[in-house]
Amino acid sequence: MKILLVLLDGLGDRSYPSLQDRTPLQAAQTPNLDRLAALGSNGLFHASCPGECLPSEIAHHLIFGYAREAFPGRGLLEGVGASVPFQDQDVLCLAHLSHVRLVDGIPILAVSHKTIDLDPEERDALYAALSPYESGPIRIELHRTYGNNGILVIKGPVSPFVSDSDPMLRGCSMACIHPLADSPEPERAERTAQVLNDYLRHCHAVLSRHPINRTRLASGRAPANFLATQRCGRRIRQEPFPQKWGMTARLIGSGTVFAGLAHELGFDFTPEKDTAAPGEDLRRRIRMALDDGFHDFIHVHTKAPDEAAHRGDPLAKKRIIQDLDGALSEALGAVATRGDLLLAVTADHSTPCESRLIHSGEPVPVALAGQGVRRDAVVRFDEISAAAGCLGFLRGGELLLTLLNYADRSALVSHCLGPARRPFFPTDYAPFDIGDPAPD
Repeated sequence: MKILLVLLDGLGDRSYPSLQDRTPLQAAQTPNLDRLAALGSNGLFHASCPGECLPSEIAHHLIFGYAREAFPGRGLLEGVGASVPFQDQDVLCLAHLSHVRLVDGIPILAVSHKTIDLDPEERDALYAALSPYESGPIRIELHRTYGNNGILVIKGPVSPFVSDSDPMLRGCSMACIHPLADSPEPERAERTAQVLNDYLRHCHAVLSRHPINRTRLASGRAPANFLATQRCGRRIRQEPFPQKWGMTARLIGSGTVFAGLAHELGFDFTPEKDTAAPGEDLRRRIRMALDDGFHDFIHVHTKAPDEAAHRGDPLAKKRIIQDLDGALSEALGAVATRGDLLLAVTADHSTPCESRLIHSGEPVPVALAGQGVRRDAVVRFDEISAAAGCLGFLRGGELLLTLLNYADRSALVSHCLGPARRPFFPTDYAPFDIGDPAPD
């Protein structure tokens, strides 16, 4: 049985007076999601544990059944997805051109990389001005990826176990970079933090003097005078998803981080650009998944609910959810008529529209339907109704184990064919060799 996992990024939310104390999902008209709820099993899901605020990349890593300790870092995934050249031992870090104002010599984040209005020519020139930086055996190279974003590749005897400089909240001071207290390589982490702090001071000096920023300042536009950094990582070799779960896998979505995640975990990646019509984007991706006759597990992703929430408008997020709901009609029709399809819909995390938090820690609804799937009494797909469903509260890799079970791919615990214990029934084990027949 094929598994189709549709993930509505950042779908979960909080209740708002503007929606009569409902969440955007509760307030939305969602006939297809409600039909899915009525067709099968429902529950709540958190990729880790309630209250923990996960970024999408870690949530996906956990959803796919990988251990937190094996997560290679957002910087690494973005670098891979953007085809940044690096070696396995290098440390990769997210970098963003932002605007800071100095208050008593302390840089305060005034305009983030997401909202500073740099022209493409300005971005190119500012990035070009930040040439490779060397300090002893450590070398830092900056690669622009998209928008005001880049990747630092840090080479030499370095460590990813360092803190961030980017507070991610306007009005907060940029942070001094420290070695993490629990670093398994404290000396390297100490040196990496020291060099990164020196490098960011160097970048601030270069950017502040740059003619483009002087012109912007003179014309009343915010200068891009600081390179903010966050989420260092280094490659950790992962067990490929097909070996781990016994299924060929495909990820259909947008964004360099998902391209990187797919590459590192052994998914085939199909890049799909986001447009101004998120419902049509999702409909097209689902149709591609339904027409796929090769892959056993297909993950279809849309970032639209998360982006709507980050704009701070619960009503807009409600409208986006309604648009996405319309795109699920073909998947619902397929699961109702095909005996070879297991459909699941959930989110990776909650994204509140009105909060200083970037993501929040409330669980999200999950529903799955297909041949043989238990039907509970839930008929609405939302954060509250789902709590009454028969799936209960799933966490992390429990979702994938549940899907594997309903797809009739699970192995009986303690039954082992071949040298490795697997959660799935393997088909590639070595057959018994009877040898030459005994003489009569």
